[in-house]
This record gives sequence, structure tokens and C-alpha cells, in this order.
Amino acid sequence: MPSFIWSQSIAAGATFNPLSGWAYEFPPRPGIVKYIHRATATGLVATITSGSDELLQEAPVQAGGTAGTTPSELNTAPIVDAVNAGDRQQVRYRNPTGGAITIDGIIDYTATR
Repeated sequence: MPSFIWSQSIAAGATFNPLSGWAYEFPPRPGIVKYIHRATATGLVATITSGSDELLQEAPVQAGGTAGTTPSELNTAPIVDAVNAGDRQQVRYRNPTGGAITIDGIIDYTATR
């Protein structure tokens, strides 16, 4: 089960797509993806897409995390979806606030065939 973990400080007014260039950005086989993310402060928004499906329309990211700590399902609700082979996985973060915010996240991809 391939996973990708990220921790990134996003400057005020900046955007970030952690999956750009990831080996499984375009999964080779059908499967299941699970996203978990948490920010260090309020104000950060995210949009998650899988192929043509919008799994999360731009919405606030849960705050309260510690920078550099990978969030888990124990305290953060995951976003889960079935994916087809070749469906592009994207997470786009946008920081509309006046200060930098750190985002920590993880994606797990499990092939089903």
C-alpha cells in the first residue's frame, strides 16, 4: 500500500499541491485512496479531487495540529474514495490568511485488483 506524507509551511496568499509529481498521482490500477490532513492554525482551505470527482469542495482544513506530526484517524476524519486507473489525485491547499500555516497530511493508496 503506497503512502505519501507531507508537512509544508504555506505562506500567506500561497497555494500548495503536495501530490504533484508523486509516483501514484495517476494510480496504475483501480483502488481506494484515503486522505487525512490537519493544519496548525485556522484559515487554510483545501480542495480534493480524484479524476473528475470533487471529493472536497474548497473547505476549511481542521486546525490544531503540531507542525511535522502526521495526522491519524484517531483525531481526524479521513476522506476516502474509490479510484479508477489513471484518475489524477490532487489536493490543493490555499492560504487566504495573513500568516504562514503548516499543513501535515497523508494519502494511502490501496490497489483493489
